Amino acid sequence: MRIIYVALAAVLGLAACGPSQPVVTAPQKFVPSYYEARVDSGPNGEPIDIAAVKTAYLNERTMRTTVPYNGPESAGTIVVDPFARLLYYVQAGGMAERYGVAVGKAGQNFSGNGTIARKAEWPSWTPTANMVATQPELYGPLKGGMAGGPENPLGSRALYLYQGGRDTYYRIHGTVDPSSIGKATSAGCIRMFNQDIMDLFNRVPNGTPVHVRTRAESVQYEGRVIESPEGYAIPASQTMDAAMPTAAPGVSPVESAVRG
Repeated sequence: MRIIYVALAAVLGLAACGPSQPVVTAPQKFVPSYYEARVDSGPNGEPIDIAAVKTAYLNERTMRTTVPYNGPESAGTIVVDPFARLLYYVQAGGMAERYGVAVGKAGQNFSGNGTIARKAEWPSWTPTANMVATQPELYGPLKGGMAGGPENPLGSRALYLYQGGRDTYYRIHGTVDPSSIGKATSAGCIRMFNQDIMDLFNRVPNGTPVHVRTRAESVQYEGRVIESPEGYAIPASQTMDAAMPTAAPGVSPVESAVRG
């Protein structure tokens, strides 16, 4: 079964400067303490190692930071912007904790309001019936579900968005591929560094309101964004010379997220 899990993780892993312009290098030369390696307790109490986030994946828009917040949402609200690839947890006094996220098609197909009605540590994952039908050789052995753990594509934590008492299948969760944060991928919902989803998980209770922005709202509050050559969403006003640093060579391609 482990061979299947490893194969699944591999598949789930499937984006003009003038000479006078300055060369911009990665600003981060160290890993902040909150992105350092740690050990967490797994689904059955077993220790699970969570690797440090590499400096190559950390930049101004992917790193957790406290920022002024100009949206209309009240304190205690999660605001997801799938187009700017940012998530805000609104605080009192016009501030918010901002996190970088990765987003897939499922994360861009929902907008509006919902509520966190379920939280899970090291969540399990079950492929959809469509996944099993279209790729039975890959997903068939897992149609009964994949237990939570370090190889599970939902990562260390998951927050489940409900609307009107019903599961929207919209998830905010961790990841097995930190190189994807800040980028758009082929499928899935909203992914965060495992350290970040653990931080958010500990902050928010069930019943937390969530607002997912439309594209128009994203432009209104974040401005127009474009995609850098490395696949990051960056402000359109930012030149390509100031694009986010490239991921370290040899890292795996972006993980294909799942609907948990």
